Amino acid sequence: MTEPIVLTLVVETWTQDSIGQHVPTYTERDVFGERESVTRAEWSAAGEQGLNPQYKVNVFAGDYEGERIVRMQVGSTKKTFAVYRTYKTGDLVELYLEWKTGDGNYVEPEPEPEPEPTPGGEPDGD
Repeated sequence: MTEPIVLTLVVETWTQDSIGQHVPTYTERDVFGERESVTRAEWSAAGEQGLNPQYKVNVFAGDYEGERIVRMQVGSTKKTFAVYRTYKTGDLVELYLEWKTGDGNYVEPEPEPEPEPTPGGEPDGD
């Protein structure tokens, strides 16, 4: 089942700052696509290579310019993914995405707020 979605394609370029350090600069643009889950075969094959596949997104080939970072809404959080594989079929490009955890080049989602305690409630003492 496909889901229409607006996703943000991100280009990462590296420049030198005033003291010579290499710093990333991100350029973003929004495109329309259709998101779906990866197949079991894709999940298994990618997993054997140490990848963490999450989604396949179809975008119009004219909208995709080789970006390797994609941001999109998942539930109530905007998450950042890496494109680990692409496949062109006619006018579309399939982007296979993996969630990168613990990688400093990817923006972690904001943490979920802590649940409010129930009024007057003491923990159950079983």
